Formats: sequence, C-alpha cells, structure tokens
Amino acid sequence: MGWTERQEAMLAEMGIRLWQPPQADPLRGGLDDTPPPPAERGEGAAQAAPEPAAPAARDRAVGVETMGWDALREAVVACRACKLCEGRRQTVFGVGNTSAHWMIVGEAPGEQEDRQGEPFVGKSGQLLDNMLRAIGLTRGEADAAQQVYIANTLKCRPPGNRNPEPEELAQCEPFLIRQVELVKPRIILAMGRFAVQSLLRSHEPIGKLRGRVHRYQGVPLIVTYHP
Repeated sequence: MGWTERQEAMLAEMGIRLWQPPQADPLRGGLDDTPPPPAERGEGAAQAAPEPAAPAARDRAVGVETMGWDALREAVVACRACKLCEGRRQTVFGVGNTSAHWMIVGEAPGEQEDRQGEPFVGKSGQLLDNMLRAIGLTRGEADAAQQVYIANTLKCRPPGNRNPEPEELAQCEPFLIRQVELVKPRIILAMGRFAVQSLLRSHEPIGKLRGRVHRYQGVPLIVTYHP
C-alpha cells in the first residue's frame, strides 16, 4: 500500500507517529510482509503482556484457537458464555476483507449494531467511514491494501450501552484473538479504552497512549479514541 501525504496527515491528526527505520520510510515505501523491528522504549513502544484469563475463558480458548472463519463465526453465534446473550438480538462478528492490511478493533456493539449484526453502523460508523475514506481505505469492495477488517472487542451489546464487565471481556477475548490471527493484519487500530485493555493489557488513559507505536503479537498497534 503506497502512502500519500494526505494519508500521513490523517494519521498525524489521529495522534499516530509510526516508527521509521534508518534507511527506509514505511509511510512512503508501503507496508511489506516483513515484521517491523521493535520500536525503542524511548519512542514510547509498548508490548502487550499476557495476563491470566478466567478459567472458563481459558477453556474456551483451547477450542477457539484452531478454528477457521466458518467455525469461528458459528461459535460466536452459538455463544452463551455470559449473560449478554440473554438480551442480544444477534451477535456482531466482524466485517471486511479477511486478508486486509488494516484491522480496526472497537469496543462493544451499540443498538444499531445489535439490530444489523455489523460493527460500526450507527453515527460512530459514519464517522469511521469518513475517516477511512480520507486516507484511502474502505470496508467495502477493494484490494486488501485498501480494505479494513473491523471487529469489536465484545460480540454482543451490553444492555443500555453500559460499559463491558471484566468477565464479559474475558469470555469474548478468545474470539478476538483468533480473528487477529486469521486476518494477519499489518497494522491494528485500537479504538477506545476497552479495545486497548483487551489488546495491550493497559489501563492507561487513551491520551497517554496515542501518538505511540505499540505491539500486539509483533504487529504494530496504534491507539485512538472511539469515534
């Protein structure tokens, strides 16, 4: 994917400052298949550190970690691991090119997402689509380099759009981890504090994490607010 000055400006507005190697500029040279070297700690890099999962979530992860896309989607639809299943209209799995270079991880589905079964379809979705369009990306039909894959940390809507509970995040985490493994993104955008907590194991304020390159399983990860 070639990066234009407009894309660089949009990334800067989002608080993103990507690590650049001494003899190459990834913003102008595109994203290749070679995993980027770890950023120096002085540059504000952070690596997601594993935390012990709840016992039930650990048991679920054993089955989920080898699933392909079809089996994973069916497992999400059938999931009744927490009380969120009682009030949902449907699950919200994910949308986009499953080989996309970019993966966007949001927080939890809202009312419109619960109705339509797709992440980011309400007002926040319109804002996200505008942001993506501004840097030449889309959730629609396009080459993998211009597409994104979008998923939420939770696959069911919390009642009244309340904040997710720790146990709910833990039960959905194996699904999100497997989605990242299957997509194999070249860059991850974590939007909102619950996405950050799930991927980076960090409870730092979003404002302190923006503008830095983090790592999730070796993949560059950048942080911004939920739209």
